[in-house]
Amino acid sequence: MTLDLVSIRAAYPALRDGHAYLDGAAGTQVPESVISAIAGAYEGGIGNVGGAFPASARSDAIVEAARRAVADLVGGDPRGVVLGPNMTTLTYRFAYALSRTWRTGDEIVLSRLDHDANVRPWVQAAERAGATVRWAEVDLPAGELPAEQYDTLLGDRTRLVAVTAASNILGTMPDVAAITRRAHDAGALTYVDGVHATPHTPVDVTAFGADFYATSAYKWSGPHIGAVVAAPALLETIRPDKLASATDDVPERFETGTAPFADLAGVTAAVDHLAGLDSGAAGTRRERVLASMAAVETHVQAELVHLLDGLAALPGVRLIGAPRRRTATVYFTVDGHTPRAVAEHLASRGVNVWNGHNYAWELTAALGIRDQGSAVRAGLVHYNDRSDVERLLAAVSELR
Repeated sequence: MTLDLVSIRAAYPALRDGHAYLDGAAGTQVPESVISAIAGAYEGGIGNVGGAFPASARSDAIVEAARRAVADLVGGDPRGVVLGPNMTTLTYRFAYALSRTWRTGDEIVLSRLDHDANVRPWVQAAERAGATVRWAEVDLPAGELPAEQYDTLLGDRTRLVAVTAASNILGTMPDVAAITRRAHDAGALTYVDGVHATPHTPVDVTAFGADFYATSAYKWSGPHIGAVVAAPALLETIRPDKLASATDDVPERFETGTAPFADLAGVTAAVDHLAGLDSGAAGTRRERVLASMAAVETHVQAELVHLLDGLAALPGVRLIGAPRRRTATVYFTVDGHTPRAVAEHLASRGVNVWNGHNYAWELTAALGIRDQGSAVRAGLVHYNDRSDVERLLAAVSELR
């Protein structure tokens, strides 16, 4: 399992500007194949779905291809792939629909490790339903989310457990399977936020035990499209609000309005691109995705070690979190400089990083840094190489 970084980087037009794009945790760049797929859909002519003419049939085919692609990426059933504008919007939609069956005294379990998109929709839904929110806490300073605590959090009134597959600031990858197993033993549904995990590791929603698995294509070299993957039979039991004139079929009943068909063509192209990252991978697209993402994980983890060691050796740099298993994501501060000032300095050196809480609202509060500008976040994805890491380290070393 190897990646040809020269060829991979050459596929991304944006990388030609000479910047080190270490901002992938907030959104990745897209390869030429994705750009061409989106443009090609428009050039070929598309119409709304369900029509009697060829342009409409092309849109039908684009939608179905996108569902199959997302299913191949995460190991789901294409008949259970719900597409939408982004993960946050889709999560709000599912929170509203699922909470319609909750009653006073019901409980949900959330985690302070999560991005706010897998917290606030559920908190607000629970408030409307009169349900109680219980919290899984993060073990600090390491940044772990111990699965054992769920033994005391779950009960016969637990209706849902929402948990992330990877922290978007610390990179922590909790034992999701252990958490969801406990949730299922209690009779609860599980909603797994896979937005940050999916670009960094092979994903199998069944192994995760995710009743619902959310992901965002723009985090894995696709356009701004979100998806929630679930079993079709489970989706059949959920009744979201929808237009009376709209289809009641699954998964379409969860998709309001007209889809961005050209962008959906880009979703398929992005999965095809990921499946081809390991040029030696063979078999079905699903098999090639698994092989390629395993190669990606090996690559970025090696660069992560170099990045962590380099930052730890710099005076005044404080690394936040030290989880045992993590994505290639680092969160740090530099003494005497605000996170924004650090990000601006790095930008002046052609290095793109993020600063702030990055929507990890509960976690940055628990860390005691949410109201202090939080920290600086740098992340590695498959197109980053050692030169990107060295440029960040050199730029940070200039701060004294």
